[in-house]
Amino acid sequence: MKTCSICGKELEENVNYCSNCGAPAKKTLIEEFSVSADDLVKRIKGLVHEGNVRRIIIKNEDGKIMLEIPVTLGVIGTILAPWMAALGVIAALANRCIIVIERREG
Repeated sequence: MKTCSICGKELEENVNYCSNCGAPAKKTLIEEFSVSADDLVKRIKGLVHEGNVRRIIIKNEDGKIMLEIPVTLGVIGTILAPWMAALGVIAALANRCIIVIERREG
């Protein structure tokens, strides 16, 4: 049986978070890369459709967070539309953006 890396409590199979301290039970990987503003919306749509992305953070060239998108399995269609509109505005304001992606491991 797995144990929590923070508090040491034993975890049940297939849990996402520790019931004792709330720490993530599954490891996450963080990737960061730079894209041109023209490719921003297309790249984000592709990342959302991959399915293993937990969160997407858009930063400007100076590293300031401009938008943070929590991505879940239910984020589709009309729920995603406001985020895409915001991405369009960011793309119009910035030359290059930094995308930070948090993924589930395994």
